Amino acid sequence: GSLIEQLTTEKYECMVCCEVVRIVAPVWSCQNCYHVFHLNCIKKWARSPASQAEDGNSGWRCPACQNASMQVPKTYTCFCGKVHNPEWNRNEIPHSCGELCGKKRQCLDCPHLCNILCHPGPCPSCPAFVTKTCECGQTSHSVRCGQSTKIHCSNVCGNTLNCGKHSCTQVCHAGKCSPCQLTVQQVCYCGSNFKEVLCGSKEEFSDGFGSFSCQNICGKKLNCGRHNCKQVCHPQPCQLCPRLPQVVYRCPCGQTPLSKLLELGCVERKVCTDPIPSCGKTCGKPLSCGSYEFIHTCESLCHEGDCRPCSHTSNIYCRCGFKKKVRGGLFFCFSIAAITFMCDKRCNKKRSCGRHKCNEVCCVDTEHKCSLVCGRKLNCGLHRCEEPCHRGSCQTCWQTSFDELTCYCGESVIYPPVPCGTQPPECKKTCTRPHDCDHPVYHSCHSEEKCPPCTYLTQKWCMGKHELRSNIPCHLTDISCGLRCNQMLKCGMHKCKRICHKGECLIDEECKQPCIIPRLFMCCLKLNLALFFFRIAAISIATKLTDLQLGDSVEISRLITKKEMKQARLQCDEECLALQRNRRLAEALEIDDNSDPFNIRSSGPKYSDLLKEDARKDIKFVSDIEKEMRMLVEAVNKGKHTKKSHCYPPMNRDHRRIIHELAQVYGIESVSYDNEPKRNVVITAVKGKSICPSNTLTSVLDKETQSRPAPPLPHYKQTDKSSGNSGLSKPLKEEPVIDYFDVQD
Repeated sequence: GSLIEQLTTEKYECMVCCEVVRIVAPVWSCQNCYHVFHLNCIKKWARSPASQAEDGNSGWRCPACQNASMQVPKTYTCFCGKVHNPEWNRNEIPHSCGELCGKKRQCLDCPHLCNILCHPGPCPSCPAFVTKTCECGQTSHSVRCGQSTKIHCSNVCGNTLNCGKHSCTQVCHAGKCSPCQLTVQQVCYCGSNFKEVLCGSKEEFSDGFGSFSCQNICGKKLNCGRHNCKQVCHPQPCQLCPRLPQVVYRCPCGQTPLSKLLELGCVERKVCTDPIPSCGKTCGKPLSCGSYEFIHTCESLCHEGDCRPCSHTSNIYCRCGFKKKVRGGLFFCFSIAAITFMCDKRCNKKRSCGRHKCNEVCCVDTEHKCSLVCGRKLNCGLHRCEEPCHRGSCQTCWQTSFDELTCYCGESVIYPPVPCGTQPPECKKTCTRPHDCDHPVYHSCHSEEKCPPCTYLTQKWCMGKHELRSNIPCHLTDISCGLRCNQMLKCGMHKCKRICHKGECLIDEECKQPCIIPRLFMCCLKLNLALFFFRIAAISIATKLTDLQLGDSVEISRLITKKEMKQARLQCDEECLALQRNRRLAEALEIDDNSDPFNIRSSGPKYSDLLKEDARKDIKFVSDIEKEMRMLVEAVNKGKHTKKSHCYPPMNRDHRRIIHELAQVYGIESVSYDNEPKRNVVITAVKGKSICPSNTLTSVLDKETQSRPAPPLPHYKQTDKSSGNSGLSKPLKEEPVIDYFDVQD
């Protein structure tokens, strides 16, 4: 009645699409739960992978009751199945044919068909009356045909039980009578043991000798009257005595007939107690020990009774065949079937999943199935695979949500059922999340927690507060104007030369710019070492000069007194004034220090007298060095790289000094590495800083050689004859020359 009312008023919803079932829409009704679905919806559901049964061979499952069906519905029929595509009549039930139902009722023993009009849901119970007997069959009653309850009377059942001897004593009951509960006593075949069993059971059977075997030795006297039966308790009569003369025809080992031994003079046996003649040969009976390849036999002479223990050895292998043991000797040889052992070797083969090792001890498995749970995350990213560990990809997540899945603003909706891992629907509405700024929002609603950066164009100050920049996106915070920072450093004398930057100029560093206070120690390498040579060691001066060559300043106020500082101060000449004027002009025109706007570097290079003197001693070495430096400078100025280096082989101190001085002329950086005797020099040319001088050192030497007059003849000082020494006087010992470019720590 509820189904008819909801279908007529169009209030019944399809469980697949969650839409109302119209009175003119084709439908399908499940014959197990009687739920009604749209025909098209149930077709799509039956073909989807989610509807398949677990075993994969039982068809598809009903969305409501999960009852499996083999055939997919194809046509629209009425509820009773007689009429295809029934027409709607406002005076009849929707989707029905208006005729008698005629379907068989659910009661198995009801022979009457449904006699109401075509209807949804189950058929009502049969209204007819029939005569039925009680369970024991002694009385009869008139009841409804569709009544499922059983009829019981108050009489005793009285039917014969399964034993065939006793009757049932229960009151009228349903089903078969219970087995007989009386017990009987039984005796074993040998007659030594007794037990009680239920009457009518299979254990009650007896063959005349007994009913069961007690598994003990029979012990009955044999027909000879002298020996007892040695068989296990058995149902048949005992066998003949195995020692009777008419039974024994051979010697104990079985190799020689007794008739032949009688011919050789043996005494004929009369009764079973007479000894059996021995043939004197080796017994040779197979023993229970040994291996499959080699069977051990008895080595004693032909004898009666059991054989002696075996004295051989046997190889016993573990069950996987990796290790073997030798048994025998002092320990008697054993049967292979009776002794098995396991080795300690663990199996290193991969299991069926391909991820884990078998790791079983003494493994004999061939398939190596993995018993672990897979545990990998499914495609939804929320649940893990609960199937046994397997190869390949895991199946899709079977979890399903019956809640609506909406976007953030709630405009777009995905209706249930929603498979696990489904992303929220796309929404074309403007994002309604709270934002950090008040600018207009141009991006759509999204499921990510963080909104895209705001691209509204604004005006913002650069990081150094130099200028107000326009057309800057709202999300950009650190903006550089490209100008020099020019903020005063901590030293209080210099300004920051970095491009507009964020934060402090110098955090953990000290100012490395040249000091603007007039230097008291050096000007263009013109030093007056005589003023304070007695205060400073030669190696200390060399170290400080090395720092000067690298462009660093040297604090010498601690090394000399104030009076000496005043005396050591050099007066600036015209060259110093020209350099200061050019420097101020370069700062006003914002010209880089590395550039050469006044053609100072391109003017003729200045080579020191010491360098010229060393070059004359090894002109070929100097020529090769200059050639290499010119090639390096030309390569870096023409190429894409800003720096290029060249490493010279290890050389002595004089050659290294020549390279350092030439590198200064060419504007090349030079550094010495390693310790003696493998100390070498590495030069680095920088684009825009390194230059090729117009006059090389070799060309300068050639010009000076051509213009120099012929040298005078050498003059030798004659020694005093009275001194007893003859020949030339020894030249004076030259002072050691300190290489300020190549001083080691």
